[in-house]
Amino acid sequence: MESLLQQINDHKTAITAFTANNAEDVEQFRIKWLGTKGLVKAIMGEMRNVPNDQKKAFGQILNEFKLFAEARFEALQAQFEGANTADLGHGSQDQSLPGDPISVGSRHPLTLVRNEMVAIFKRLGFSVAEGPEIEDDWHNFGAMNLPEDHPARDMQDTFYIKKPDNGNGPTWLLRTHTSSVQARVMETQKPPIRVICPGRVYRNETISARAHCFFHQVEGLYIDENVSFADLKQTLYFFVQEMFGKDVKVRFRPSYFPFTEPSAEMDISCLICQGKGCNICKHTGWVEILGSGMVHPKVLENFGIDSNKYTGFAFGMGVERITQLKYQVNDLRLYSQNDVRFLKQFTGVV
Repeated sequence: MESLLQQINDHKTAITAFTANNAEDVEQFRIKWLGTKGLVKAIMGEMRNVPNDQKKAFGQILNEFKLFAEARFEALQAQFEGANTADLGHGSQDQSLPGDPISVGSRHPLTLVRNEMVAIFKRLGFSVAEGPEIEDDWHNFGAMNLPEDHPARDMQDTFYIKKPDNGNGPTWLLRTHTSSVQARVMETQKPPIRVICPGRVYRNETISARAHCFFHQVEGLYIDENVSFADLKQTLYFFVQEMFGKDVKVRFRPSYFPFTEPSAEMDISCLICQGKGCNICKHTGWVEILGSGMVHPKVLENFGIDSNKYTGFAFGMGVERITQLKYQVNDLRLYSQNDVRFLKQFTGVV
């Protein structure tokens, strides 16, 4: 064991003689002596070769050697830290300087517009209703007057998740519109009903500047006694003027939707070109922003609502389209690419 004791003394001499000029030298000392493959750990491993009757005494020697090396490392570390702020301007860092600023995020433009849309309709007495994005065929299609063989189903390319085996059980899909939320509201509530349904929807479409496989909608439903098409028009007039200003022009065009009758699409004068004609409005001066109509009696009857006593209107619009007009964004893909250059433009927008 004398050779091992001599080796420990030699190590102590080397440790004492070690000097450090910078933090890197201190780190090299730690790795060489106190690291997982360092000399101190190697010496401690020699304990297995010490006879049993000498283990206690030799253990104390090894422990003292380890503490000696650790004390030297701490002294070197303190020496360097003490000199760290005394050598400013020569590569050292001034720890008193403030850190790098943390960038503050902002709300997504779609969130800003959706919140504004919801706030406008809340002032008219509408409440917010939400539902699942994974929906069954009945609430998404069947309850909305679209049976399985209805040709209007071809208007929407659907992401199907699971179809029933041997015709047993429901078909599950990603909802193609938030009308499914309206269905669930009519299923659980009785008139009067006045709700808006914001949410994300999915359709199997090719992604381009004008279309995406997922987007966002805000749909509205009002059912009560003596609800007329005039009520629908005045509601939408109020929304458009609150969202885009009093000078915007509005027109209604006849249309077709399976769940409303009569149905109409609503256009506003193009805010990009001020009605002069551009690629956004296809050089017509008008931009279609929503579909609407009186709730089909069959839809009311599907949920046990007396269509002879109650009438109602429904409407639906894409949040992306409204955002496009409000902020003049001409590419739908920008909303989902998380490009910081794009999103930072909305910092501070309330």
